[in-house]
Amino acid sequence: MTAKLISGTEVAAQIRAEIKQEVEQLKAKHNIVPGLATVLLGLDPASVSYITGKEKAAKELGFYSERIDLPDNTPQQEVMAIVNRLNNDPKIHGVLVQVPLPKHINETEVLLAIDPKKDVDGFHPFNVGKMVIGEPDYLPCTPAGIQQLLIRSGIQTDGAEVVVVGRSNIVGKPIANILLQKAKGANATVTVCHTRTKDMAFHTRRADILIVAAGRPKAITADMVKEGAVVIDVGVNRIGMSKSGKAILAGDVDFDAVKEKASFITPVPGGVGPMTITMLMQNTLKAAKLTAGIK
Repeated sequence: MTAKLISGTEVAAQIRAEIKQEVEQLKAKHNIVPGLATVLLGLDPASVSYITGKEKAAKELGFYSERIDLPDNTPQQEVMAIVNRLNNDPKIHGVLVQVPLPKHINETEVLLAIDPKKDVDGFHPFNVGKMVIGEPDYLPCTPAGIQQLLIRSGIQTDGAEVVVVGRSNIVGKPIANILLQKAKGANATVTVCHTRTKDMAFHTRRADILIVAAGRPKAITADMVKEGAVVIDVGVNRIGMSKSGKAILAGDVDFDAVKEKASFITPVPGGVGPMTITMLMQNTLKAAKLTAGIK
């Protein structure tokens, strides 16, 4: 058996086409343009790349986009003032402050200052709480993208044994919560493994659906995967540089070996990655509709 690839690039393109159509309808019927503001402190290459990708996607989909670039020595008070201004700007429906922030900034204080109605990352405790009780406004973007990959690939989650490797607040905890909900694309039995799990392979070999966000290249090997399992690899690890100077990436799964046992598998790159920004756009569209009272 060789696994069928789940292309995040293709699924993201489908969802973006749907978003673009809905944005056009929102403009035509209600004269509403979804607005996304991004705040970036400093010139961290990864953060600059992420923000640039988000800004590009917003413009392509017909959103109003505002990008605020600040020096990395910007005082906390100034950052808080900018967040407050964006909270009160009717043109802005989603506010995103790119993390990590410089060490002199209290990151928690900044993120808590974002209006939960504009928290399109889905990280504010208010939105995390709504997710946990199964009444979310916005789901965190990467976990929401994973769920969409499963749904749109026709993978049955109802009653499935799901094992999540990793317990981060960004991926592991939210995807576990999302998939155990009594809802479409969920209703799974979920186990979460982490660095203190004894005999991790015992758990991963039980998984009908294995979601790996371990943060370590090739942490999951073929002997840890059940025959016919669905494998979602969230990891993006730089393991070297090509002769042309391009980064060589690897996931948290030993792709070449595991694809011979799995039924479905996501590649790295081109799997989960493209879904994250797409789901951010989906959340921003939803924020615009919620603000206007449109279902």
